[in-house]
Amino acid sequence: MNKRIIESNGFRIVIINSDVPIITDAQTAIDLLATVNYDDDSDRMAINKEAIAEGFFTLSTGIAGEVLQKVVNYRKKLAIVGEFSHYKSKSLHDFIYECNRGSDVFFISTEQEAIGRLSV
Repeated sequence: MNKRIIESNGFRIVIINSDVPIITDAQTAIDLLATVNYDDDSDRMAINKEAIAEGFFTLSTGIAGEVLQKVVNYRKKLAIVGEFSHYKSKSLHDFIYECNRGSDVFFISTEQEAIGRLSV
């Protein structure tokens, strides 16, 4: 896992990149959010798609809903950076669309775009 901090518009944003999944369920998401909060003094995180277990993107597993509920409950902001168009699930695309309309969780294609969405 590679972690770095970006300051943007007065906000500390933690950028996390990993080649292996580090978010596999709600508990690992909570642990990562807590680590970012306490170690890096940030409530905003961008993470690459590869750092999230593939089961997250199958909505029937319930992982995505649990993780996103934790993000909202703990008043954090999360951007997931990657390419999502190859998923064929209409419900996943609808889910991504609805998340991107909100203010807490975003599915973004570039790190720069993630920083922009997390900087407000």
